[in-house]
Amino acid sequence: MTLPPSLIQQELQQVRPFASTQHEAFLALLRTASVIRRGPTKAAEDHGISLPQYNVLRILRGAGADGLATLVIRERLVEEAAGITRLMDKLEKAGLVRRDRSSSSDRRKVICHISSEGRALLDVLDPVLIRAVDESMASLDHAELAQLMKLLDQVRVAAAARSPQPRRRSRTTE
Repeated sequence: MTLPPSLIQQELQQVRPFASTQHEAFLALLRTASVIRRGPTKAAEDHGISLPQYNVLRILRGAGADGLATLVIRERLVEEAAGITRLMDKLEKAGLVRRDRSSSSDRRKVICHISSEGRALLDVLDPVLIRAVDESMASLDHAELAQLMKLLDQVRVAAAARSPQPRRRSRTTE
């Protein structure tokens, strides 16, 4: 007896069976992330920035007056970004962050700070993105969200323990 195709098989129009249940779950996770990201992505883009840029602004706001080095920001991003310098260039050009090379005896070290314009944008964008995220997760109740978080934590911790850290470009500056 053959099982009816799963929802992810139907969405991807997958005719052949997946290689394994793990493979199917992996693709379902990636597809789900893509679908639930749509609302928050549009909300950020409607305000002239991307979700990674929004993430950088939030990180810098949390850093306070001390700011953070570029590589520290990259390590704290929700999604890995290989082009952190390009991301910071765009934010600086938009007047949302400033970079300071004079705060250290090492002139190669760059400390980034959120600007007043960046703070003002977050004041407007935070409630919009909170609403968009809440809407994207509205199909789950509190207990289901807690269970989902626990399962995702379990998968993420196990995957991180098994796989090497992503290769970072060797750089002499931050």
